[in-house]
Order: sequence, then C-alpha cells, then structure tokens
Amino acid sequence: MDPTQTTWNTFARLLWPLALGLAAGGALLLWRGAQTTWAVAGIAAAMALLISIMARDGRLQLRQQAAAIGDTGTAFLSPLAREVLGHLPDPLMLLDQSGRVLFANSAMYRVIGIGPENKQISLLMRTPVVLEAIERTTATGEEASIEFTMPVPVERHYQAHIARTAVRPMITMLLLHDLTSAKRTEQMRADFVANASHELRTPLAAVSGFIDTLKGHARDDVQARDRFLDIMSVEAGRMRRLIEDLLSLTRIELNEHVRPSGRVSLEQIVREAFAALAPLAQIDHIALELEVAPNLPDVTGDRDELIQLFQNLIHNAIKYGREGGHVWVAINPIASSGGRGAVSMLAASVRDDGEGIASDAIPRLTERFYRVDVKRSREKGGTGLGLAIVKHIANRHQGRLTIESKVGEGSTFTVMLPVAPLESADATVT
Repeated sequence: MDPTQTTWNTFARLLWPLALGLAAGGALLLWRGAQTTWAVAGIAAAMALLISIMARDGRLQLRQQAAAIGDTGTAFLSPLAREVLGHLPDPLMLLDQSGRVLFANSAMYRVIGIGPENKQISLLMRTPVVLEAIERTTATGEEASIEFTMPVPVERHYQAHIARTAVRPMITMLLLHDLTSAKRTEQMRADFVANASHELRTPLAAVSGFIDTLKGHARDDVQARDRFLDIMSVEAGRMRRLIEDLLSLTRIELNEHVRPSGRVSLEQIVREAFAALAPLAQIDHIALELEVAPNLPDVTGDRDELIQLFQNLIHNAIKYGREGGHVWVAINPIASSGGRGAVSMLAASVRDDGEGIASDAIPRLTERFYRVDVKRSREKGGTGLGLAIVKHIANRHQGRLTIESKVGEGSTFTVMLPVAPLESADATVT
C-alpha cells in the first residue's frame, strides 16, 4: 500500500471521533439553549472535518486509479501478459483514454524507431486516418480496421486494427499487420508483365522475322543464313539479359523494406567486382584503379547484392568510358555529425573519363529502361535496368546514390553505405 495512504488512514481514524464529538457537542448546546454561536461553530467544524476526510479519500482513489493505468509493468498487465505480448510478431500498442502510450511490444519499437511508452500517439504516428480512427474507437468503443502507408524511410504498407476494452481501466489497442510484401508482390507482378511485354517485343519481332526469311527465299543462301543466325544469337542474348535483370530487380524490390543484417568488407567487395570485370576492361584497353583509405570498418550489407551493385557501376563505367581510358574507384570514410571523428558511413565512388551526361538526364538515370543514348546502349548490350538495380540495392541497405557528371568530363557515381555496428559492447556494471 502507498505510505501516504497508510498515514492518512491512521490520521482519519482519529479525526472521525473528533468530528462526531464536535457535532454532538454543538447539538447539545442548541438543545439546552446555550449560546447559538458556540453550537453553530461546533457543528460547522464537524462538517468541515467530514468533508475534508471524504475529499481526501476521493483524491486517494483517483490517484490509485491513475497509478493503475500508468504503471504498465504491474497494474493492468501481469508479467506473463507483458512477456506474451512482447513476443508477438505483429506490432502492438496499448493506449489510455487520453492517447498516451502505456505499452508497446518490440515489433512496434521497430516501426516507431524510438521508445514510444508514455508519449502521446500523435507525436509518434503522423497518419491522420489512423489517429482519427484511434480517437473514434476510444470515444465510442467501435472497432476499426484501416489500411495506410508509411512512406519513409522505406515505403511500408500496414493494416491497422483498433479496438477498446469494455472493462476498466479502458484501454485502446492498436495492432498493425504488415502488408508490404503482399503489396510489393502484386505490384512487381504487374510491372514485370508490363515491362517484359514491352521490352521483349522488339527482339522477338526481329528473331521471328529472321526465322521467316530463313524458311523462305534465304533458305539456300549460306551467307544470309550465317548473318541472320549471328543477329538472332545477339537478340536472344539480349532477351536473356533482360529477363535476368528483370527478375533480379523484382527480387530486390520485393525485399527492399527488409534491411540486411550481415557484415561485409567493402574493399573486398570492390576487389571481387574488379576481378570479374578485368577481362572486359582489357578488351577496351581500360585501366582499373582502386584507392582505399586505411583501417576502414565493415558495412552492414548483403554480400551478393553489393557485388552486383559495384559490378553494375564498374561495368557501366567501362562500357561508356573512353576507349584506352581509366576507371577509378575510391573508398573513403564519412565522419558522423556527432564529432570526435566517428565514422558513420563509407563512400565508394566510381569515376570514368567518358563523354559525360547532360544535367537534365541525370535525374532520370535510375528509372527503369531509361537510356540517354538508346542506340549505343543496345549496341553495348545494356538493358536499361542496371542503375535501377543499383538504386534499389542502395535503398535496401539504407544507403544513398549520388551522380555527378558534366558533358565531356566523365561521370562519378557514389554509393554511401552505413557502417556496421560494433559486434559487442562492454557490459555496464551497476
């Protein structure tokens, strides 16, 4: 029991007889015809004591109710209930009638990003439709189920279920169900069909035309047959690369909202990309140069996806760079804003000495199938999906992609990736 309540209960047991004695004494004085002033004073003092006792008891009860609602650890949630709710895979939040967060499980912490308990829900979620539904359910008890989108840091789709308890203390429950994978699967399917049907139309038409020609008047023309077969082989290769890139992009976009948890060396990733592309660079007599700052930390990332990212960037630099030129890759740390030289990200830049890109085309480079020079891109075997893949891999790693280019001066593509957290931390003894 609260010590304040115990002290008050002891004091109240002494005040009750005093109040009753004053009331009795005042009544006796009035009955015997004594001075009215003393009688009225005694009765008034008794009334004052009684009112004070009842008011104090009322305040204590209100305080106990508020503590029961505010103490999420012991009052309305048992340790077992907290443990069970805490391990639910879906984000869960419990609110009081004023919209203050009483409890949130670990899944909700990952959605909100900060400790939400004891904060107003309006400070944590900026989605008006959800806030309105919570307010309406809290006031009326009517359950609600709505879909909404959280656009940052990566777009996520949720279905919110909102309900209120029928017993006191009245608690409003907010349960979120993640629809992101289902929404992305639906969108990816539609995009894949649209993109594949559009981009495959041209090579399929070419292959179909050559087949008809070979079956017709060029049936016995050896030179025409060899030439057409070579072209058909090129177009078939283009279709294969296009399908592979579409499937790769679809897979990356499907998991874009799930951040990788592995640790990788960015220097090792770039060196592997260099080794894979060295024969291609030698064909065009392009020199590959790598500059790495010393003692770089690891980054958080998926090894295979990061190799694919840098292979795409370096391959583009080789394809669109100057023949007999250079491709430079540099990896450097970026100090955090917290000071003391702490490293928060690593920046890996890929620079070429090619023709450069016009400024008005730069914002569109990461769009699907966008090509600055369509004819040259197809001649080089490009599918128009490489930089879209790079962008989505960077997004999944919570990184950034920047592009700098001037016509006639080459281009620089820079990817910034977060440094991996320390593997272990010293325990604090209290």
